[in-house]
Amino acid sequence: MSAQLSHTIELPVLEQPLPKPFPLAGLEPQADFLCIRGVRLPLGELVNPAFLEAERRADLRRQLEAAKPFEHLVVDGLFHPALLELVAEEFDMQTETSWADVTSRYERLRRSALNVRLGPATQLYFDLVNSGWFGEWLSSVSGAQYLLPDPRLFGGGLHESRTGATFAVHRDFNRHPHLGLKNEMVFITYLNKGWDPEWGSALELWDKKRCVSTVQPEFGRTILMPHGPNSFHGHTKPLQAADGRPRRSVAAYFYSSEPAGRQHGVEAGSVFMQKHHADRVKAVARMLTPPLVWGLARRMIRR
Repeated sequence: MSAQLSHTIELPVLEQPLPKPFPLAGLEPQADFLCIRGVRLPLGELVNPAFLEAERRADLRRQLEAAKPFEHLVVDGLFHPALLELVAEEFDMQTETSWADVTSRYERLRRSALNVRLGPATQLYFDLVNSGWFGEWLSSVSGAQYLLPDPRLFGGGLHESRTGATFAVHRDFNRHPHLGLKNEMVFITYLNKGWDPEWGSALELWDKKRCVSTVQPEFGRTILMPHGPNSFHGHTKPLQAADGRPRRSVAAYFYSSEPAGRQHGVEAGSVFMQKHHADRVKAVARMLTPPLVWGLARRMIRR
């Protein structure tokens, strides 16, 4: 004999909150970071956030404009020191084929070859300075708009001077030889710890007759030099470090294009295979209307 229940028994449901994520010892819960050769690099601090604030940008802009003998800016601590230490290590990790030696009556130095494969920390440094947001920061500080980086690092990359090296006073090139873009500035970060000014090889900034100021190539020091008719610089005193150490830096150039920031009619937009009738009528009207009248009409419509 079987028995049937005349009603359904509903068991209570016990609601419990989800357990909180287990905190990782020593790590911020929402911090992003990466590791290179076991060194932890906080992504949000690779560029010092204090330099990105609006008030600091305005102050840096004033410093650049007031600098002598030509506009330039020298700052310390822009980049996280752990990143720069890793970059400095990677100079010795490059193969001999990674370098291009430059020797003439005017200069003696070596720089990384064009399109060379860089170490991970060095590539990270250049990814930062060549990024859009960093370019916007450079524009806000320098006043040069629509800055374009050069990922192939012509004239830039890794720079190294060895004992006896000099670089005669000079002004940098006006245009990129391959792209034809106008040179706007060079951005250099030095990697030399415990630098002694007695060793020579400081960066000299000249007017038309003499050296007006010098920049010692100390670790973590960055110089931004807008390119202009009077931006003469070099290091004329031969490098003579007591322990034979080289003088090292990383450099990147930034460029501009003359048409940048200006619209160019149909060249500045996508070309659709089938255009709407109203757009075809508008295109014909624009061709038949003098530019001045067309511009006035557009301004009236926008009101």
